[in-house]
This record gives sequence, structure tokens and C-alpha cells, in this order.
Amino acid sequence: MTPNAASASSGPSRRSFLASTAVATAAVAGGVPLLAACGGSDSGTRDGTTSGKDAEKILPAFVASNVVKPDIPSRNGSAIGFTGKLDLATLKTSVPKQLGKGGKVTVMAPFWGSPPKQGNAYYTAMNDLIGVDVVWQNQDGNTYDQKLGAVLASSDVPDVVVVPGWNMGGKIPSAIISKFADLGPYLSGDEVKRYPNLAAIPTDAWRRSIFGGKLRGLPMPAPSAPSMVPLYRQDIFEKEGYEVPKSCDEFMALAKEITNARARRWACLDMKWTAFQAFGVLSGSEKPLGWNLVDGKLVNRIETEEFLEALEWSRKLFAAGVVHPDSKMGKNAPDAGPKFAAGEFLIYPNNISQWWGRTAEQATQNPEFKIWGMDVWGHDGGEPVLWADQPAGIFAFVNKKASESVVRNVLAVANVTAAPYGTKEYMMTNYGVEGTHYTVKDGVPVKTDKGNIEVMNAYVMVASPAATLAHPDFPEVAKGQVEWQQRMGAFARKSAFWGMQITEPARYTNLTNDVEQLEDDIVRGRKKIGDMQQFVSDWKSKGGDELRDWYRKLLDENGSAAS
Repeated sequence: MTPNAASASSGPSRRSFLASTAVATAAVAGGVPLLAACGGSDSGTRDGTTSGKDAEKILPAFVASNVVKPDIPSRNGSAIGFTGKLDLATLKTSVPKQLGKGGKVTVMAPFWGSPPKQGNAYYTAMNDLIGVDVVWQNQDGNTYDQKLGAVLASSDVPDVVVVPGWNMGGKIPSAIISKFADLGPYLSGDEVKRYPNLAAIPTDAWRRSIFGGKLRGLPMPAPSAPSMVPLYRQDIFEKEGYEVPKSCDEFMALAKEITNARARRWACLDMKWTAFQAFGVLSGSEKPLGWNLVDGKLVNRIETEEFLEALEWSRKLFAAGVVHPDSKMGKNAPDAGPKFAAGEFLIYPNNISQWWGRTAEQATQNPEFKIWGMDVWGHDGGEPVLWADQPAGIFAFVNKKASESVVRNVLAVANVTAAPYGTKEYMMTNYGVEGTHYTVKDGVPVKTDKGNIEVMNAYVMVASPAATLAHPDFPEVAKGQVEWQQRMGAFARKSAFWGMQITEPARYTNLTNDVEQLEDDIVRGRKKIGDMQQFVSDWKSKGGDELRDWYRKLLDENGSAAS
């Protein structure tokens, strides 16, 4: 399975894209300079970010793990890959001594699906392994932002709260700074060596965990290589003699050839995310939302010609009738799986984790089914200009009021959940108890019905190892995924603000709230390109130009992280 993969909507919205991206894989350590913190005190009003010497004083020492050697090392920001079978007898131990000291730790986290009951066999086994009684307060991941806001506004905050990057709008960043503990005294520098699996988390992921000048987050790392893939039915392509397109014009021609509405076959779902890649549009998924230097000028992605061109090309696909009708129903299309499997459409963009997910889903009932990932093309047939993903996207925070014993217990939990693939701790975290939650046949772990119910997205939310792709059931998929990341990672650039955890002044946080809906209205023909141009004009006058000056000041004082 894809380590740490949470289920996400198949519609390529910002939220589902990020959920799947952040939960699926993790990034390599870098060493790019970040901007110095600016603003006020540690009172919850601090804006800006932390970098340079200030960050170096805070960051944990990096000590690479040598417990397990990957089959495919990371390259160009990719995940590491494992393509062999599993031998439980040779699993390594990464936590030789139990670090938990007993006691209870409450954790609130988003959960996609039906949460299992507290005290189930998986939770009990994990808690016994760690030496801590973790009590889960799972909340619906689809409405998590509402619950999160209410909890952080109250005085009743759990010991640990998980906050995904896509939920960090509005007042959440300032609440993080005011409500959660500084973990620096426990993890900065050599202190992290007490927790070897945390020491092996890439440095860039820890940089993203600095909020308000303090190391507050336990990160779920992510690869910096692109993670949004144009997925397609390779089996049908081969049967029909279709060729993978290498430009936007070729894609349009292929889409028209594939589409036969009477036969209930369309070429694709909404291709907006692929359009953004093909036209080199700056990433707009997490703060800083799409800011970068272009010819020395600081611009936002929504101000660029590439952004408008990507929307126009996406609109033309809808207008040509090659997009499946489900995509017209809203920005989140209904679940793609059954209709993709039935061949109602052959191409759709989504997170790389779906490559394995769809493969496993169809393995027994549709043996001819084969999904694969297209290489992203430049819109004109040249090389693409892609943008590196952020090195961490989900974080766990510890209540500021927590005692030292509680903090140490939380870190004991994180040190187990961050164990690398190929270890006993990883197997327990991701698969549960052998014989109860999974069985192994021919080197392939298969979850039981109990495993599918109980071993879901819980402990992996506290902390995770560096990005890993491993599918013992479909090793060719893991190989294909990592190699795709490595090829696309070669074209990925880092924006001026890559890797930074930036807290914008609160007065600017809602400026682009409506832009994604407007994007979707335009590509579906409900609005026009001129409506986006008017939105940008209004955005500038309502604070966009002021926000530009704010980012410009950071750059002028501290330099760019671009490379």
C-alpha cells in the first residue's frame, strides 16, 4: 500500500489534492535559505517566517536512518522506493527501547471514513508498543476546518491537535502560535537524537514546522517532486492504438478521437490541474499562495498570462464535449473509480497515490485494467515548467499547557509512527497485528476485514518518515511512481518562498477565498476569462498590492529561497 495514504475525493480540488498529497509521501532534506522572522512577540500575532541563522538554532539535527536501504534512492525530490517482497522474519527494529512512560495522551485529528471504536485491537497493540495510552478524538476530515476552529477558539484543547495545511486559513495560524507548545527544548539540535526516527525526518520538513519563530509542529513530510499526475487507462490506450500526447494540441486531438457520447465514452474529467502544469502556472495550493519572482518582479499566479491560458484551454475541453458530464456537476466530481474502471472516461488528474489505489481496487474483478501516469508535457510540446511541492503539509501540535511528561509521551508516539518502511514499527503502524489485521502470502501483506476497519488514518497523522513508496502487492506500480516523480522532478523549480512556513497578516487571509470557485466556473463555461481579470483587478485594490509589498519586504531583507 502507499504508506500513510488517506482517502480523498477523486475530484481534483485544492483540498482533495492536498489531502492526498500530504498524506501519501514525504520529501528529501535540502538546505535552502528561508526568510527571517518578522513581526511581534510570541503572543499569537507574529507574522512572517523564520530562516537563516535563526532557523538553524531551532532545527533538529539531521541523522539519516541506516536501518533499511531502499531499492530506489530519492532523486530530484522523489520519494524513496521499495520494489521487493516483504519477509517478516527480516524486519528491522528502529525503536529498541520503549520510550513511552505510561499515562494518557488525547489526539484530535481528521479522519476520512468511519472511525473505529476506542480500545480496538489495533489501538491497543500500538499503545502497548509505544508505552502510551493514546485516546483518539477523530473528526470528519471533510468538515474538519469547522471543528478545528471551534476547538482552538475554546479553552478545551486536546493534548495533540493535527492541522493539515489546507485548514490553515483565517485565524488558524495565529491560534497555532498562541495555543501550542515550543518543541525546541525537546528536539532542537542534538536533543532530537533521543528520538532517532524523528532525527531522520528531512530538514526541510522541520523548517515547515516552525511557526511564530518556534518549532511547534511534528511534520508529515512530502516529496518536493510534483505529485499531481495525469492518470490514464493504459490498457485501453494500447488496445485502441492511442498515443500519449506531448502537447495541449495533441491532447485535444486525442480527446476528440476518444470521445463518443452515444457510446458513453468521454476522454477525461476536468483537466485544470494538468493545464496548470502544462502552462507552468505557479503552484497555488498552500501559503505562500502562488507568489514568485518573475523577471525581478514579485507576481502572483493569478496575475500571469499562463494562468489565464490554462483556464482557457481547460474551458475549450469542456466546450468541445470531451469532458465527462460528471465534471460539470461541480468542482468535485463524483467518485471517479467505477466510471474510470468501466471506461466511461480514460484520463483524469489526481494525486499519485491513486495510481496504486485504482490498481488494487480493480486487481481481482478487472484483470485487464491497467492505470498508468502520463509524463506532463509543455503546452507547446516543449519541456514543462513545473513547481516543487512543499516539503510538509500536515502537522501535529502539542498543547501549550501540556506537562513535560505529556510532551515526552507524544514524542514517543511520533518516534514510532515515523519509523521507516521495512521495520517492525512501520508494519505495526501501517498494517496492525499480523494474523488479526493482515496476513502475508508470497511476501504480500493483505489486510483482513478487521484490518480494513481498524487500521486506518490515525497514528500516521502524528508524524511520518521521509517520503516512501512501497507496494509489495504491485511493485511495478511503486517503481513507476518513483520513476515518474524523478522524471518530473527534473523539471521542477523552487519558488522564491519554497519550504517556508509563512504566517500572513490576518487582514489578507481571505483575499483569494473565491478564486478556486471562479476558476471552475470559467472552465465549465459559466463565467468568462474577463471575470477572472476583473477579480484580479479587485484583488489588487482590496489588498493584493499591499500583500505584494509585504512579501517584497521579506525578500528585500532576506533574499530568495528559489533555486
